[in-house]
Amino acid sequence: MCPSQDREPLRYPLHGSTALAAPGEWDVLHERCPFARVTLPSGDEATLLTRHEDVRQVLADPRFTNVLRARDAARISDEESGGVFGSDMAMAIPARGETHRRWRQAVGRWFTAERIATLRPGIEAMAEKLVDDMVAHGRPADLRTHLAYPLPVWVICDLLGVPAADHDRFAYWSDVLLNLNRYGQDEIEQAQDDFVDYMAALVYTKRETPSADLLSDLVIEWDPDREPMSERELVFTGQALLVAGHETTTNVIGKTVALLLADRRRWERLLDDRSLVHSAVEEALRFDADPGVGVPRYLDEEAEIAGHVLPSGTTVICCTAAANRDATVFDTPGEMVLDRSPNPHLAFGTGPHSCLGQALARAELQTVLHVLLRRLPSLELAAPAADLRRLEGLAVGGLSEVPVRW
Repeated sequence: MCPSQDREPLRYPLHGSTALAAPGEWDVLHERCPFARVTLPSGDEATLLTRHEDVRQVLADPRFTNVLRARDAARISDEESGGVFGSDMAMAIPARGETHRRWRQAVGRWFTAERIATLRPGIEAMAEKLVDDMVAHGRPADLRTHLAYPLPVWVICDLLGVPAADHDRFAYWSDVLLNLNRYGQDEIEQAQDDFVDYMAALVYTKRETPSADLLSDLVIEWDPDREPMSERELVFTGQALLVAGHETTTNVIGKTVALLLADRRRWERLLDDRSLVHSAVEEALRFDADPGVGVPRYLDEEAEIAGHVLPSGTTVICCTAAANRDATVFDTPGEMVLDRSPNPHLAFGTGPHSCLGQALARAELQTVLHVLLRRLPSLELAAPAADLRRLEGLAVGGLSEVPVRW
């Protein structure tokens, strides 16, 4: 099973038998092959890590960078830049050291738990409105279209100060940035140029007429002790936050609800005890078997991980979803345990590049569940869970639709 130098590498990403199922290879990889050779959608080879401790160690190690523009780095997608991880956006945001720390500090103060708590009433009000609209539409309905997509879009637009009316444009641009094999090179280049032009115009507007939003704050630099961001950093920071702020959250909302409804005993348990929503969200994040391609890292010097020497020039794929099913860390990892505690999952990564928006994502997930449990207690899937379709062609994993009725 373990691909050695004289055997064919595994084709990656790995998929389960259904859109919600875990790949069968994970158990074998955990036990026998902690460093597996894989072929990426681009055709390039990389090293796949699936064990919790190994993934956690690499993500926390500053020697492994998140920029894949080096000549010998593996490309994730088949486009010339290798996709979002090798894009101009990835290159513009500081990747390590003091400049990266300052960037995270400037942006991260907008994503603290305290600040996100002030956003919760607005998130709940919007979720209520979207559920109203879904009910008015009638059943069955696609929960992704009516709730899982528009809620994160509204939230990140409001936080950044981006006109929500433009959401269809940057949703398309986001998909192109996250391309694996869905778009051609000409379309990719045009979309990237258009996205940059849009963000540059928005930065100019914020400089001329600032308001109380994240992008205006970064442009105006209210804090005199902070080093100003360059125009390029501002454009690509706004771009990165727009992409990350809606695309991944949209997908995880859809999958969380689908997982809870796939075995309706889970939904019934939450109906009986709403205090479990917090731990259920964490368990859904852990149990998610398809978050996408994982977390790629490039190593520009030799490093030893778990007794295995990785040479300089290695591209590592940290499969956080597989790490979250590691039986040495989680009891009964193949079961969804709504009150699991502790739950040291790696869905948001760890270390210097852990997800800045994790408090916001948690707030949105928890709010969605509370609203749905209260408003639509009879909610159920309108199609067999085995028939749900996987989102194809992008670096993020999700469901193309989440059909529901009530």
